[in-house]
Amino acid sequence: MSGNRGVVYLGPGKVEVQSIDDPKFSAPDGRKIEHAVILRVVSTNICGSDQHMVRGRTTAPQGLVLGHEITGEVIEKGADVEMLNVGDLVSVPFNVACGRCRTCRTLDTGVCLTVNPARAGGAFGYVDMGGWIGGQAKYVMVPYADFNLLRFPDKDRAMAKIRDLTMLSDILPTGFHGAVKAGVGVGSTVYVAGAGPVGLAAAASARILGAAVVMIGDFNKERLAHAKKVGFEPVDLSQSDRLGEMVAEIVGVPEVDAAIDAVGFEAVGHSGKEQPAVVLNQMMEITRAAGSIGIPGLYVTEDPGASETAAKQGNLSLRFGLGWAKAQSFHTGQTPVLRYNRQLMTAILHDRLPIADIVNAEIISLEDAAKGYESFDKGAATKYVLDPHGDLGKAA
Repeated sequence: MSGNRGVVYLGPGKVEVQSIDDPKFSAPDGRKIEHAVILRVVSTNICGSDQHMVRGRTTAPQGLVLGHEITGEVIEKGADVEMLNVGDLVSVPFNVACGRCRTCRTLDTGVCLTVNPARAGGAFGYVDMGGWIGGQAKYVMVPYADFNLLRFPDKDRAMAKIRDLTMLSDILPTGFHGAVKAGVGVGSTVYVAGAGPVGLAAAASARILGAAVVMIGDFNKERLAHAKKVGFEPVDLSQSDRLGEMVAEIVGVPEVDAAIDAVGFEAVGHSGKEQPAVVLNQMMEITRAAGSIGIPGLYVTEDPGASETAAKQGNLSLRFGLGWAKAQSFHTGQTPVLRYNRQLMTAILHDRLPIADIVNAEIISLEDAAKGYESFDKGAATKYVLDPHGDLGKAA
């Protein structure tokens, strides 16, 4: 291992691939740890959550190595790692979780109590999530490896499906979690807000869970066209601000059984201006009485770039009384990837979930990461997958 390179955040609107330190068996506070492995990164993806930081919409510090969607090969392991071996190909949940605390023991790994001194929950390469170095790099260290890592049982078979399996680190479990918490089941009518990669993953999850109709709303016509191409009902939000009426045109009534917010705090209203609560308020309007709303879209405690003063501290103009009156259920928070990734891996390996095609995955080199960020920020209907060592190109 030598010559590590990684994607570094340099300030609002700017990322750069730079030489970075090789990973070591040490925690962010400098403690030596033996429960970790070092991975040679096989694939690592650009996420919409990364874009929030790069746009300057968080308190992310300059110099942060980005990347929380990681798949890799074990090249070194600590003395306390018993269940993994050098050479294993593994998927890395974006959650950093200890496996020992109260929340980890109930598989609520998105809010591990020990890996982040500031608050519950840790993640790789992300602001306020414990200081764990990100994996948009050639090599990365992963702590609590026996608990966190999902080993692919057959390396060759996994590499043949690597474009799909790379989505197990975040967006596929995140979309699935949103669909599960929204109560999607056989015969459900479902509305997904946002036709980006997480929205498409949520729609794909709703379909595999048995939904009868899956609608996806967005302003981006390229993303809507792709959603239609892969079998979902597009809802062009630029055509009207009456979402219920557009839903009724598809399913006959102005309501759905389940709604999923895959947009988050940078939501834009019909006027074209930011309205951070607009999607949540729309969800309450169109979700049936006693229905559920899954919220995998990111909301932050601080948003220095917010257009509304209250939103700078994470306060939203939420019409909560409507949701209360309709006895709706809401579920928010970081997805506990470990709760779902093994089942989703099996669905991929048995050709039940062609998620790479659904999210329109495109492989680019690590050195082209800045171009990928720029294109994704402009609304490209693409999920960019970084290929640090050229492995994915060879597999394709």
